[in-house]
Amino acid sequence: MTTYPAPRERHESELSLAQLRGDGARMAPHWVAPAGPDPVRVSPASIHGVVVPTASARLIDATVEYGG
Repeated sequence: MTTYPAPRERHESELSLAQLRGDGARMAPHWVAPAGPDPVRVSPASIHGVVVPTASARLIDATVEYGG
């Protein structure tokens, strides 16, 4: 059985990166959020019950922004 591909239509969701960035820049002023209070810092000693898989901990530790 032979199949023939249908011509590909350009959908609205297929925008270029430049178009998406432009749309975002135009909409950004509408999304201004009020400044809230800074979150209260918690001492690491008071955090209990958090379990992180070893592989995830190594990944985060190797990331410059977080650990190494």
